[in-house]
Amino acid sequence: MTDFSTSGLSQETLKAIEDLGYVKPTPVQERVIPLLMNSSEIKDIVCLAQTGTGKTAAFGLPSIEHIDKNDPQTQILILAPTRELAKQIDSDLKNYAKYKNGITIVPVYGGASIETQIRQLKKGAQIIVATPGRIIDLMKRRVADISNIKALVLDEADEMLDMGFKDEIDTIFSSVPENRRTMLFSATMPDEIEKIIKNYMDSPEIITIGTRNSASKNVKHYYVETSSKNRYAALKRLVDYNPDIYGIIFCRTRQETQDVADALIKDGYNADSLHGELSQAQREIVMKRFKHKSLRLLVATDVAARGIDVNGLSHVINYNLPDDPEQYTHRSGRTGRADKTGISYVIITEKERSRIRRIEKSANIQFEKTRIPDGKDVCLRRIMHFSDYLAEMETSQNIAEFIPVITERLSWISKEELIEKVFTLKFNRIIEYYKTAPDLNVVSEKKKKKEKEAKKADKPEKNTQRPDESGFIHVKIDNIGDRQSVTARHILRLASACGIGKKNIGKIDIRKSHVIVAVSKNSAKFLVAELDGAVYKNRKITASVID
Repeated sequence: MTDFSTSGLSQETLKAIEDLGYVKPTPVQERVIPLLMNSSEIKDIVCLAQTGTGKTAAFGLPSIEHIDKNDPQTQILILAPTRELAKQIDSDLKNYAKYKNGITIVPVYGGASIETQIRQLKKGAQIIVATPGRIIDLMKRRVADISNIKALVLDEADEMLDMGFKDEIDTIFSSVPENRRTMLFSATMPDEIEKIIKNYMDSPEIITIGTRNSASKNVKHYYVETSSKNRYAALKRLVDYNPDIYGIIFCRTRQETQDVADALIKDGYNADSLHGELSQAQREIVMKRFKHKSLRLLVATDVAARGIDVNGLSHVINYNLPDDPEQYTHRSGRTGRADKTGISYVIITEKERSRIRRIEKSANIQFEKTRIPDGKDVCLRRIMHFSDYLAEMETSQNIAEFIPVITERLSWISKEELIEKVFTLKFNRIIEYYKTAPDLNVVSEKKKKKEKEAKKADKPEKNTQRPDESGFIHVKIDNIGDRQSVTARHILRLASACGIGKKNIGKIDIRKSHVIVAVSKNSAKFLVAELDGAVYKNRKITASVID
């Protein structure tokens, strides 16, 4: 199937998806739609594909086509893990059925009036889009009847199991007819999904888009290392470095989510939180703002973000790593949709590096370590972004009549000075803020040691003939030095133990594996005699006069 016109879809459906701007099917649609349209060819389907790959259209378009408009009974049940995803699927299906009169679609989910949903179901529902808990509640009230459905769809099945809906799914499978078609869509294939396939599906066709349990190929994965105390500062730095950011920041707990969101709002960022303690009304307000991009940063827990279907996200930032490596696949899959590229950042401490490797292995991805931008990087990036914006911005005719007045008013200012004034007005505050910004990157102890040794290796050997103290000569003490953490105080104590006072010791030069000491002429031979062949710090040392 190279385009929708060869898919077997009706003219009414083709017209509807043309209105939606669908031109070319995505890989998952190209594989699934022909199989579902040819009912004699296959019964059950398992499709492994990331969120945002077009799965709703893959099962939704054939579902619309297979509805018998003369049969008022429920013919298709679509299960989704969250109310947000259920609402999105309902909206999409109604768009697909725009030119097909007589198809009734009813969404049922928690957090909304069950009385309203009961009234809608009593009027008839050929397709029900539901969350597991709510559909069982309605079945118990004998309002929802799924005993004669032709097809059962499980969308984001792994998410449903992660949220603890296994018992509800078992109940639903026990309530549907054996001769129905089952379609299971999942981003990953954990053991629980394989059990569902084995127990409830009939030799399904398994379609894999990408690699099993793998993250989207359209997402670039980066991690930065900082200290625990600088985690929030690193988050702000990444946000400031990406002026057009539109993304989700994932936290592990409700409290951390709220704390991070509150801190961002206080610091002037266009952010808000999404977690389990919000009421349904609050949640819907936040999601509406986010979907309309009046909110640029959404700080969320994994549970609260499940089922969010928002296109065009540029970034996902993992404030903390998830406990389950597969959860990272779901997080990063929020961006890089519809053939667009996305970026996933992970903020870690040095001790968490091994967890990055586990995710790489589990999700079949490659992380790239990147530096947290310094203050100058951030300011330059923001200035360049604004410069490009100015260059590409279309001018308004509303201002045209005022240009002569403005030009005359500012005629005494040179172009360079005018630019300087504009950018000062725009960026002075952020430049001032970042002027003394610290480096937030963590340098490993091993790297620190290497850099220190390299610096010393590059240091030129000093002239051992050192006429810096009159009446002093130089003694070289071998086999101890900077590598043994020897300091000038140690050498003074060593000389004192040999009966040589501080006034007889001059400049002390500590090298990697030896020490050069300026010693008074009267004391030098005595010091050499005492130290040559002696043991210090469990090392046998030698001493000799080098002047």
